[in-house]
Amino acid sequence: MYLFTVPNMTCGGCAKSVARALQSVDAGAKIETDPPKREVRVQTSVSEADLRAILFEAGYPVEDETDAA
Repeated sequence: MYLFTVPNMTCGGCAKSVARALQSVDAGAKIETDPPKREVRVQTSVSEADLRAILFEAGYPVEDETDAA
């Protein structure tokens, strides 16, 4: 399972957009979003790099751990 921090995911509408973007590469992915924490948990067989790329293309870039420090 991957855990991403997505700073631009600020509301339920954003969370739906994030989930749709991720499901575009794996319709069976298990996705949990938490807009107040700006977190997304994804259980999928798709690589982390591919997930990050999809989120970036959708306008929801993932914060790197070094960005948070």
